[in-house]
Amino acid sequence: MAQETSILTTAAPPGRSPWPALWALVIGFFMILVDATIVSVGVPAIMRGLDTGVNSVIWVTSAYLLSYAVPLLITGRLGDRIGPKWVYLIGLAVFTLSSLWCGLAPSITILIVARVFQGLGASMMTPQTMTVITRTFPPHQRGRAMALWGAVAGIAGIVGPIAGGLLIDGPGWQWIFFINVPVGAIAFVLAMRLVPRLETHAHRFDILGVLLSAAGMFTIVFGIQEGSRTTGPAGSGA
Repeated sequence: MAQETSILTTAAPPGRSPWPALWALVIGFFMILVDATIVSVGVPAIMRGLDTGVNSVIWVTSAYLLSYAVPLLITGRLGDRIGPKWVYLIGLAVFTLSSLWCGLAPSITILIVARVFQGLGASMMTPQTMTVITRTFPPHQRGRAMALWGAVAGIAGIVGPIAGGLLIDGPGWQWIFFINVPVGAIAFVLAMRLVPRLETHAHRFDILGVLLSAAGMFTIVFGIQEGSRTTGPAGSGA
């Protein structure tokens, strides 16, 4: 088993700067963070475009959040076993194709299903960016790398609502999803070329722990999402 693992894995090339790889990864990271905020701006337009109500359209964001947050522990472990580069690329492909599916969705049900796959793709990508930082940057550069990672997250929170408003007022709500397709394609090519293959580790899965963690995360996220929806009318009525 050890011999097979050594054949299938390679480490980052010595002397190679890790910064190009990080810049390639943060493009995809930026995209999934923008998507988390840009869709909230598009909710009224989606309701009109797909002729649906609030109780249904709220699942456009809830489904994404649940499918993103719940599998994070599992996808992080998969990166250790398969390699962060490949898990990231698979997640990026799933996210990009699901974005196209979201834009083409003819009904709210199809859109919600597509958002589940979008969230799953995002959950495969996020842990790998942290793994690449901790495993390719020397200790004295990790602070700068984490600062870049945090800055990207902050900028994404600002850009999302602005970009969402421009796209909805312009070509239409579908383009809050279509915009991910060219960005995702560029991010995929750059990650394929610039992110090194890192050595894998055959960690054993704690199946019970993973299931309990996933159930706990689902309960928390679902409670937050549904609680805010159900208490709203009562509070307004009071």
